[in-house]
Order: sequence, then structure tokens, then C-alpha cells
Amino acid sequence: MGKSLFEKVWDAHAVRQLANGQTQLLIGTHLIHEVTSPQAFGMLRDRDLKVQYPHRTFATVDHIVPTNEAVEPYSDPLAQGMIEELRKNCAENNVTFFDTNTGKQGVVHIVGPEQGITQPGTTIACGDSHTATHGAFGAIAFGIGTSQVRDVLATQTIALNKLKVRRINVNGTLPPGVYAKDVILHIIRLLGTQGGTGFAYEYAGTTFDNFTMEERMTVCNMSIEGGARVGYVNPDDTTFEYLKGRPYSPKGTAWEAAVEQWKSFASDDDCTFDDVVDIDASQIQPTVTWGITPGQGVGIEENIPTVADAPTQSERDSVAEALEYMQFEGGSPIKGKKIDVAFIGSCTNGRLSDFQEVAKYVKGHKVAEGVQAIVVPGSQVVAKIAEELGLDKIYIEAGFEWRAAGCSMCLAMNPDKLIGDQLCASSSNRNFKGRQGSPTGRTMLMSPLMVAAAAVTGQVSDAREVFGFASANA
Repeated sequence: MGKSLFEKVWDAHAVRQLANGQTQLLIGTHLIHEVTSPQAFGMLRDRDLKVQYPHRTFATVDHIVPTNEAVEPYSDPLAQGMIEELRKNCAENNVTFFDTNTGKQGVVHIVGPEQGITQPGTTIACGDSHTATHGAFGAIAFGIGTSQVRDVLATQTIALNKLKVRRINVNGTLPPGVYAKDVILHIIRLLGTQGGTGFAYEYAGTTFDNFTMEERMTVCNMSIEGGARVGYVNPDDTTFEYLKGRPYSPKGTAWEAAVEQWKSFASDDDCTFDDVVDIDASQIQPTVTWGITPGQGVGIEENIPTVADAPTQSERDSVAEALEYMQFEGGSPIKGKKIDVAFIGSCTNGRLSDFQEVAKYVKGHKVAEGVQAIVVPGSQVVAKIAEELGLDKIYIEAGFEWRAAGCSMCLAMNPDKLIGDQLCASSSNRNFKGRQGSPTGRTMLMSPLMVAAAAVTGQVSDAREVFGFASANA
């Protein structure tokens, strides 16, 4: 009987079975940032321990770094203190740190892949819930808490329960104007925010076969929003082509050997899964969240559900809570909701291809009066390439603010925050209450192009209509 990639990678990194049934798992690559690492390093100091394998740990600063302020000290003393603490911890433990002066700083889940640190067939851990992003490369990647960050720093291992595996097949061609972000929002809407509890998601099918690495990363990124601990795509030629020549990728004869090994980790044709879900790509439309969980989404042509639409009392209560918070009326169209802020960026959609795609359509348009629109590259590398291509000028001409690299308004642990009950069209990954910095701020998740359409019209709009797609209502 064949094995899935998850089983192969798990077995290859299993150190031993623990008495409580968990597996002590070797972590091949450990990524850290400024938010969840200070306490972990402090716990090491308390025990007079050093980082066990510093060459397997890589650090960057992303959550707290301001995107409109380049010179230190930062105006926020907490942010300044956190970055200084990370510098000190990395220097003391010989950990590679992509600092703000390196040209390589950025959101941890964008930096890892673009540097070639993220590789197939390995285990990757980071004190951040969206670590599943790295699974796009055929890795088993997951977020961990601060105490587990400590464990990995001290031992390069953690204790975990083995997951079941659900294969999600998406087959066919996406309609024009439908993107990877719509695919994952559709999956979460279909399976629910708790549907993946206890599972790793293996994404497959012809749609994923044809996706770029950046599109695969977008989907894997939001696996956690669907309740899954892990989301991955089997490595293939697209994976290898992306990694070839990157700074930390194998070189010379080691490259060919690595590719052969990476291929061997792909799921076997005769392996079995705990569950299989099949989705027709042609049925997915631009999707927008209307509520306070990523699963509360509808297609752009649909209406927001009513309380009565929900089948159980628990779900009715959830819909009622969401409608009240979002200040929406059940049964009303999702189109036409007035927005105050538009945000393009985050570890979900802050990559070069995201900015290139939007720039193609936004050129010649203007941000609507009264809307603040910001564009935040996911890394300094992304920003540099985008600026060399002149993308920043296109956005600025259209009325967007072009910012420096960071997490920005995705979670607002920096100056980029909503004010009051502002409504934000966002390309990020979470629309929880207060997620974007204001306890009453409201977030609607959508693809970057849909954010751009909302920015230039001042309301939630169908990007296919705004930007003249021929098959807008096909």
C-alpha cells in the first residue's frame, strides 16, 4: 500500500513514539519572528541553554515593523524594543536574521520561499498560525506556540499528534476573474472553519497542477482558517523550477540529487486518504466574506444569508451575531456595500504576482473619494522587483499608498489600523472581530483584484465588471 506525502514526511522525521501516543518529530526548518520568540529565548536563558542547531533557524521581523516609517528608532517604543530583542537573541545564538537593513526582510511566510529556505519533503515550524503556507512546496508546515518555539530552539523537536489526511481535488479551469484566493474561500465556505480539525489537507487536481507556486501558497496559507493544521501540494516541476537558483537552494550536483529526493516524497498513486472532496473549478466565482469568520462568504452575485437560512440554532445565532457586528441586513446583496479602506498585502496575497495582476487592471483608474487604499509588499525583495517594474508608480498614480514590507493591516500590530467601525476590503486571511486594529472595525476578505475593484468604486464590486472582463456574468 502506498503512502501520502504527509505519511512519508512524518515517518522520515519521527524520532520516537512517546508514552502519551504523540510523536517526537524532528523539525527540519524553524522560522521565527519578533512576536512569539522573545519569551522562548528567555526560557532558554533561564535554563542556561543555547539554540541546538542554529543553522536550521531563520529569523525576520514582520508583525510590528511600521510600513510607512523607515528610520529607527520607531515612534512605537514597543515595536522598537521587540526588534532590538530579536537582534540580540539572534546575535547571541548565531541565528540568521533578515533584518530591515539586509534587503531580505519581510513577512516570514514570503521570505522563506523566496530565499529557497522552504523545500519539499521537510518539516517546517514557526510561531505563527499561517505557517501552512510553506506546504505549497510539499513540506509539512505548521504553526506552533511559544512553548513549542522554545522546544524547537532547544532540541529541534516537538511532540505532536499525527493528523488524518483529507485530499481536496479541484479540477477544471477557473473562470476569468477567479483566483486562488477565491478557491480557498470557496473551500472554507464548503467545509467550514472547523471542517479540517484533526486533518492535514492535500490539495490536488488539475487546477492545482496548473497553479503557480504563488497561487499554491495562497491556498495553503489559509488552511488554518479551514481548521486544518497543515495544507500541502505535492512537489512537481513547477516547484523545482521556482526553487532553482534561490540563495538557500542546493547548487550544482547537489541540486539534481535534491530534486530526485523531493520527487520521492510525493503521494503514491495507490495511497489512501481518510477523506476525499471533489470540487469543480468552473463553479467557483469571486468570493467575498460578509461575516466574522472566513467561512461566512458568498459569491459576488449572491445575497448575504438571513438568520432563517441557517439550518441549526447554533448557526442561526452565529449569523445573527455576524450581521449585527458587520451592520449588514440579511438577504441584501453583497455587492454595493460601501467601504472605507482597501488593503492589498499580507502573507496570503503580498507576493509579486498579486501586485502584477492588479496593476494590469488598475492602470488608468482612480481610488474613489473617501477611500484609503494601501498596497504593502510582502518582502523587501518583492518591493524591489515591483519597483524595478514600475508597479509602484501605477498604484501611486491610481491613488494607492505604496508602503514598505511588513504584515501591515492584516493584524494591525503596527500603526496600520482601522478606525472606529470602518469597513475594509482586504486581501488578508482573517475577518475576526477587531482583527484589523479597531474593536469595532469590519473586514471583508476577497482577492486582490476584488479589493482593487472596491477601492476604485468605493463599494464591494464585481472586478470582472469594473475592469471589463468579457465573461463577467458567464
